[in-house]
Order: sequence, then structure tokens, then C-alpha cells
Amino acid sequence: MIIEKIQATVSESLNKLYNIQVAPDSIVLQKTKKEFNGDYTVVVFPYVKQARKSPEMVANELGSAVCSALPELTGYNVIKGFLNFSVSDSYYLSFTAQICGDSRYGLKPVNSSDAPVVVEYSSPNTNKPLHLGHIRNNLLGWSVSQLLTANGRNVKKVNLVNDRGIHICKSMLAWMRFGNGETPESSGMKGDHLVGKYYVEFDKHYKAEVKELIDKGVEEEQAKKEAPLMVEAQQMLKRWEEGDKEIRDLWQKMNGWVYAGFDETYRKMGVGFDKIYYESNTYLLGKELVQKGLDLGVLFRKEDGSVWCDLTDAGLDQKLLLRKDGTSVYMTQDLGTALLRHNDFGADQLIYVVGNEQDYHFQVLKIILGRLGFDWADKVYHLSYGMVELPNGKMKSREGTVVDADDLIEEMEKTAEEMCRDRGKNDDMTSDELKELYHILALGALKYFILKVDPTKTMLFNPAESIDFNGNTGPFIQYTHARIRSIVRKALGEKGLDLSMSFGSIQINDKERDVIKMLHEMPSVVEQAAAAYSPAMIANYTYELAKTFNSFYQDTPILREPDTNRMLFLVQLCNAVSVAIKNMMWILGIEVPERM
Repeated sequence: MIIEKIQATVSESLNKLYNIQVAPDSIVLQKTKKEFNGDYTVVVFPYVKQARKSPEMVANELGSAVCSALPELTGYNVIKGFLNFSVSDSYYLSFTAQICGDSRYGLKPVNSSDAPVVVEYSSPNTNKPLHLGHIRNNLLGWSVSQLLTANGRNVKKVNLVNDRGIHICKSMLAWMRFGNGETPESSGMKGDHLVGKYYVEFDKHYKAEVKELIDKGVEEEQAKKEAPLMVEAQQMLKRWEEGDKEIRDLWQKMNGWVYAGFDETYRKMGVGFDKIYYESNTYLLGKELVQKGLDLGVLFRKEDGSVWCDLTDAGLDQKLLLRKDGTSVYMTQDLGTALLRHNDFGADQLIYVVGNEQDYHFQVLKIILGRLGFDWADKVYHLSYGMVELPNGKMKSREGTVVDADDLIEEMEKTAEEMCRDRGKNDDMTSDELKELYHILALGALKYFILKVDPTKTMLFNPAESIDFNGNTGPFIQYTHARIRSIVRKALGEKGLDLSMSFGSIQINDKERDVIKMLHEMPSVVEQAAAAYSPAMIANYTYELAKTFNSFYQDTPILREPDTNRMLFLVQLCNAVSVAIKNMMWILGIEVPERM
């Protein structure tokens, strides 16, 4: 790639001209600003002091040396301390021909023997269906995994299902009290929706009990602890940890309903996992680690029997690891899961895709793992992301004020169908093909709208904005891809072109060059996005590529070009853009239709 060649030659020339030693990858190469002539710019100010010459003189001497060494460059110009290089048309033409037939352009090969990067995402509770917040988590986790894979990393996608704990007992207890034997089959509800219904039901009755106690003069905090439903739920959790058969049987039955529902939602979203862990299988290992911590003296037991870690020397507080009744907390099972996962995979890195409300939790997890003597504790990375909010505020599962994932996907499919019908361009597609198209567009709109936002930022979700065929949306990019594939099909069929043929020497104009330069950037964008764990960089690059292509397309009668060689070049350029869009959208977990 020309970028690496320029960096290497600038590095070599600095050494020869001024005895300045700079590693090639430390040479910062920027895109030349549109108001200046050139393609790539080197800022020479960092080298002026050692060279003992003016910025203009250093830039001119360096520019002359680099252009003499690289035939791919046609010249340079200097604006004060900014050295702008121009790349030859022959290089861009050769580059276009090279990538036209490369179906994996921009994606690095993966060495499966490398130590894997383990990415955990989803991590649902089995007391409710997946909602909009889970959607961002799943889409971000899947896309980051794809992004790291595209950068050559060996990635393992895992899920930790939080299938035990007080929240699970709340749903179970409410079903026992108020369910009258209701099942997914008898109700016609998905299993996860049915269990979620009883989680809301628990909260409703629990609040009524708390209010009744407060009305009798009990302090609010005390009332929350003494409400009969909460006391019974706590007792149920203790019975579960003691292996009570009745409680365990009910737990397995209701969790089974939820897993069937989750699997259906994951399939709709187009996400999956290489391995699924269950908290019910990992918390005991966590308890063993707590005992190890007590033996090592890095944990301590209070008079009431609870176990804690004193983190005040790290600027934090004391962290509970076991309650006084011996039951575990989230941190307990996360310790066990981290060890199990490291042992299972020999992981090079453990990435947790979890919302930013858990920043403290993962800070503590790393510290405790380190104090327990695990030298891989520093390989734990919390990919912290912002919450998803709605125009009317935050969602609350226990109050039933959530945007359900299944309902949202179904609603977006309906919107996609309405918009396609309004456009009236799909009359030649069968009903099954149309149904698949609506699903692809709906998921493309949803995924792109969520992933184009920097993961660290809280985002406001607006379904109507997400599915527009114009602007920075998934459907706009999907439509651009379908348009390009139509051009290529016609070129191969009606015009009889062979994309493997050479188009020879031709002239290219500014808009064609702009498209090629965008394609040229793609591998470095993938590298930078992977380093930042940011699918947003992929999304926004792909939008800019689609925009740049459409600007070129509006001015270029591709299939009416009279010169066969030039038409072949234009169609090869179109094909390369479609491959780039497809590969970048693959990173985002988005399908691109061949026609629409």
C-alpha cells in the first residue's frame, strides 16, 4: 500500500538527509485537505529542530527525496511546514484492478492457533425477555467480535447467563403465588415474556406490601426488607443454594421457558455464541476463590459471617463477596467465571461488553483477581458503553416500561414493508423474498442506528429515523449496495464484460479518484476501529464511502460509456465498492441485499 511506502521512504530520507531516526510507523500521514493539491500530507515541524533548517526547506528537501525514490508519486507541494504528496493515476488504476477480484478486501486472515480474545456479551437475566438495552449490548458485542476477527484476531464469543439469584427467585415466587399453572403453551406467550410478566407481577405486589408496612409506621428501608414477599424470596434463594429439589425443579422449568425464548430472539437478531456459561455452574468456583482469598489473607470475614475485600488502599471501599448467610453475589460468580474462561481458552484477553453502570464492578474484579495471584488479571478489559434511552426517558424492567426486543424487530419489519411498498420497486420478488428483504432492512436499520454511535456515549433511540432510505442509515447503505450489484449484473449480462480482464491505461477524473481513495483507506480504518473497539468508525466510514460512490454515480453514465476499456474500469470500481460495503457491513453484523 502506498501509505506504508511513503512512511518507509520518509523515514529513510530523514535518516539520510539529517541523521534523524524515526520508525516508519511513527510517521504521521494525513489525508491532504481538500483546499490543497495532493493526496497525503506529512507535517515536518517535528523534524525542523534536529534538521536545523526552516520548515519550508525541510519539506522541499524531503519531498524531492521521497518523490525521486517512489515512482508511484507524481510530485509534491509545500505549504509552510506541510508536505503534500500526489499519487499517480497509474497507481490508483493498478490498485483498483488488484482489489476488484478480492472478495475479502480489508479483512485480515485469522490464525486459529493464536491465543484467543474472549468477548463476553449479552449476559441476560432469566427473569425477563431481552429488551432494547440488551439489543445494544448484543449488537455491540457481536460487532466488536467481528471487528477483531477482521483484524486477524482469533475471537471466541461467549455468553454468561445470569440464571440464579434473588431476581430469578422473584419471578419464581410470583408464578407460584399468582400463576395458576400458566405455561407458554397455555398462554400462547414466548417463555421469556411469560417469566418477565411474573417479574413485573412480583414488583407490583411487593410495592403494595411495602406501602402497607409504611402506613403502619414502619420506616421505608425497614419495610422494604420486611415485606413478606421479599423475605420469602430471600428464603427461596437460600433453599436454591442448599439444593432444595422443589425449588430446583421449578427453577429448571422456568429457565427452560426463558432459554427457548432467548434462542428465538438471538436468531432474529443474527447473533450467536461459541460457548454459553451459566452462573449456576460458576458461582461455586467463585466461592472456592473466596476461600482462597481468606486463606491468603487478602479477604476478611466480618463478625456476622459475611466476607469482604478491603479496597481502601486502592482508593475504593470495601466490597462484599459473600453475604452473612453464605449466599454469593455477582462478584463471586464473576471471579469464578473469569478463571474458568481463562482456563478454557488460554485467553490472550478477556473483554466484557457491559454497560457503564458497571464500571466500578470491573475495576474491582481486576483488583481482586490480581490480589488472588492471577498474573492475567491485567488482561481483563471492560468495554464500557452508554445506555440506550427513549424520547420519554429510561426503561425499567420491573415496572414493565421496556421496549421489548421481539416487539421492536417486528415493528421495524412492518415499517420496512410499508416503505418498500411506497417505493414500488419490488414487484418482481416473491412473497418469501419480500419477507426476507423486510427482515434484512429492518435489522440493517436497527443495527446501523445503534452501532454508528460511539459506544461510550449514551444514545437516544428513534425507530423512525433509523429506517429512512436517505441519510446516515443502514437502508441507505444497503440500497447503495443493491444499486451497485444491479450495475454489475447488467455489465456482465447485457454488456458481456469480463471483470478479470485488464482495462489498460486510461484517464481518471476527480470523482473516480475520490472513490478509489476511500477504498484505499479501508484497511487502515479496520485497524484503527479494532484498536479503539469502535464499530462506529466502521459505520461512519461505510456511510462516507456510500456517499462518495453516489456522488460519482450521479455524474457517470457507467453502462453508456462508449469506450469499452473505460467501462470495464468503471464496472471494476463499482464491484470493488460493493465488496468493500459488504465486508464493512459484515463487521457490523448487517446483511446487504443483492437487489431491492
